[in-house]
Amino acid sequence: MNTTPRRALLPAGLRAPGRWAVLPSAVLAGAVLGGGYGVLQTPEYAATSYVIVVPAAKSDPAAAIGFAQAYGRVATDIAVTGDAQVWAGVTADTLRRDVQAATSPDAPMISITARAAKPAKAVSMADGVARALILDSTHVAGSTGVKVVQFSRATKPVAPVSPSASLSALVGACGGGLLGGLALLVRPRRAAARGEARHSRQAAAAGSPAAVPAPASSAHQPEAV
Repeated sequence: MNTTPRRALLPAGLRAPGRWAVLPSAVLAGAVLGGGYGVLQTPEYAATSYVIVVPAAKSDPAAAIGFAQAYGRVATDIAVTGDAQVWAGVTADTLRRDVQAATSPDAPMISITARAAKPAKAVSMADGVARALILDSTHVAGSTGVKVVQFSRATKPVAPVSPSASLSALVGACGGGLLGGLALLVRPRRAAARGEARHSRQAAAAGSPAAVPAPASSAHQPEAV
């Protein structure tokens, strides 16, 4: 009767996961983590309001672009010091964190983009900062020679700008595949290094000369002539 265990008859590749399992496992883990993040995260909506800087009657039109750049840099500071917090219904820290202003080098236009968890809140934040810029420019128009006017009010977003669960899963799968591929590249090098070190030790042990006993000194001494 054959008493050989059934497990011993299985190939080694079936008894333990091989190198082939590293890459798909990493891809699957990345997809699961990315998809879970996409499901659990709060959707984020973005709304953009546009204002334009116009010169006064006797001002240089080219100066409007320079003032647009300046207003774009201090947009959130002006909004915080003004009444944008009241109009938007948020705190100063929220305005600084979730509102961004961008300018164009070719036109005196400023885009004010606000992000929030609710579409209506994003609209009120963008329009509130734009209104604060308009009021501030009106107060100093006599010295600057320009003023900010509303070009386009923010529209209510219909879809979130945050990545969906499927996109997050795809990004996670790509990241997991990259890490798995790097792991496959690193493991053979480490194994080869360990093998070379082992062979070097074996060769050194095999090539060491055996201890040879020293020749015995002769008791007979030649007589002096």
